[in-house]
Amino acid sequence: MLEEVIWFDPAPASYGNWEPENLPYEDVWFSCEGEKLHGWLVEHESPRAVVLFLHGSSANLSYRDEVVRKLHDELGLTVMVFDYRGFGRSEGKLNGEAALVADSLAARRYLSERTGVPEDEIVLYGRSLGSAMAVELASRDGARAVVLQNAFTSLPDVAHEHFRFAPVYRTMKYRLNSLSKIGQYQGPLLQSHAEQDDVVPLEQARRLFEGANEPKTFLVEPGFKHATPASQEFFEAFDALIDRLPQTEANTAKSATGDLSAE
Repeated sequence: MLEEVIWFDPAPASYGNWEPENLPYEDVWFSCEGEKLHGWLVEHESPRAVVLFLHGSSANLSYRDEVVRKLHDELGLTVMVFDYRGFGRSEGKLNGEAALVADSLAARRYLSERTGVPEDEIVLYGRSLGSAMAVELASRDGARAVVLQNAFTSLPDVAHEHFRFAPVYRTMKYRLNSLSKIGQYQGPLLQSHAEQDDVVPLEQARRLFEGANEPKTFLVEPGFKHATPASQEFFEAFDALIDRLPQTEANTAKSATGDLSAE
């Protein structure tokens, strides 16, 4: 459990703000490998896109309410954020990389079933740890678009920056090797990174970006550190990305039935 403590640090349900003001969320539950996982679904009446928010390590989803609010209120998106097993109200404990991936796949599947949007037409937004999950899902099945914030090449690469004399490349069970997978994703990418990131060096983010296919955009947030909340410039770039996306078949069908306003 040492790696889980060092790199993930999940906060139980006793921590956080579980009743945020002015966020029209619905508590949702879905199952993965016998564990009951919890999320917040914030639906927009006329969504420009449906987003699965894969959050980072530490805390739980209740600490991400402001990000979800901005995506919903200012960008006009339907958003779901969830907790991996062992985080927040989700059952179970982290027990390996495969469990993280399984939880993320289950969340995307649930979101697709709830919204009627095919899994490969969901926008994947991953921050830090969640960036590895976003790359994993996109490399497997595609995505309407991918947004990565403070992403890393692999978890052993991050560990090497902090424990230079430890044999991390041989001993770590969590690999989360996004660099080896991002080239398998064919679609729009927005990647942002804190200029003074004190957890994941900016150089790692640039290497990951170089491995990605076009179309892609890279944004550096000047003066920011790893845990600094996203800038308004980031949300503007996110907004611009959504504007550039072609209309999907699912959205076209919803528009035809009046479920979506014309873009």
